[in-house]
Amino acid sequence: METVNQFIATFSSAWQQADMLFLLGFGLFFLTVWFLPSLLALAFNRQHLGKIALLNIPAGFSWVAWLALLVWAITGKLSNRLAAKARLKPVL
Repeated sequence: METVNQFIATFSSAWQQADMLFLLGFGLFFLTVWFLPSLLALAFNRQHLGKIALLNIPAGFSWVAWLALLVWAITGKLSNRLAAKARLKPVL
């Protein structure tokens, strides 16, 4: 139990000594990691971007659900606009 109390005291001391720039950077990093599946779905132009973004909020509390969303964002279907652009025209 003393190890837990020592950890909490050390964490509390470090948190109080952190400056505003560090806290801002940490917050941006945390949000980027939390919403990584949504950002990847946006970058890969996935068809279910809205569903992935909506499910990303509660999925961050569970690593299993977050990893499942990450896989869905990477391997999901392309939106119709990008899929039509990717089709090759026949060579005459």
